Amino acid sequence: MSDRILNAMTIDVEEHFQVAAFKNAVDAGTWGNQPSRVVANTERCLKVLDDANTKATFFTLGWVAERYPELVRTIHREGHEVACHGYSHQLIYEQSREVFHQETFRAKRVLEDAIGGPVHGYRAASYSITRRSLWALDTLVEAGFRYDSSIFPVHHDNYGIPNSPRHPYTIETPNGGNLVEFPITTSKIAGVKVPVAGGGYFRLFPYWLTRTGLRRVNYVERRPFVFYLHPWEVDPEQPRIEASLLSRFRHYNNLRKTEPRLKTLLSDFSFDRIDRVLDRVVLADEPLALSPA
Repeated sequence: MSDRILNAMTIDVEEHFQVAAFKNAVDAGTWGNQPSRVVANTERCLKVLDDANTKATFFTLGWVAERYPELVRTIHREGHEVACHGYSHQLIYEQSREVFHQETFRAKRVLEDAIGGPVHGYRAASYSITRRSLWALDTLVEAGFRYDSSIFPVHHDNYGIPNSPRHPYTIETPNGGNLVEFPITTSKIAGVKVPVAGGGYFRLFPYWLTRTGLRRVNYVERRPFVFYLHPWEVDPEQPRIEASLLSRFRHYNNLRKTEPRLKTLLSDFSFDRIDRVLDRVVLADEPLALSPA
């Protein structure tokens, strides 16, 4: 379709045991002893994207990049954008500013060393830039990031700034810096704001609902959307971790449906790397300053 809008496809590269839902079930100190599946799962995502002739942005955890630098180089070599997902996948609002600063610079350095070039994009673990942690945006500016994709304009128990803008904009950081923000996509369906950007929502909602919401963003609002997945979401055979019923439901439900749905999505919409999508977007003239809680 010639009138298709180019959207941003993103993959958050992390291990299956590193998700926030399992933080009380799997101690971070034991991560090195857990069965690793991130390389095979990421390569599986790369194959799906290659078959669809699609490039994406891979927000990669520094912890993963230190252990598997060749994976990062493969992502880069195949023409995808390598971006930063922080270092240890901890919620920012549970970290001190000093620890976040150290981890952010460390992760960016590891990724840039792996690809031999600059890393421009950042996405927080579990979208944990909220009104409680807007101070983190100043660290991102200091580290030299050009854009962020961490703010989710929804209500959620772990993340979200419900009344923040729904489409890409320039955000003014607390210390007066500027950063382009590509918020996680929501859609207005029957007057209700619905999260349709991927991840667990992609697995839990019926595909027709996701497609309806995303088509509304593209063809009614005439704006691009950002979509996200994790490599572990195409891995229905991953080991099961004992955690709360809610955590297990969020993590394991409909894993077998992810890959076929992703292939359908790639045929229903047009995608590219987030940096190239942002190059096409017209942002507001005046940066928006969000107020902390």
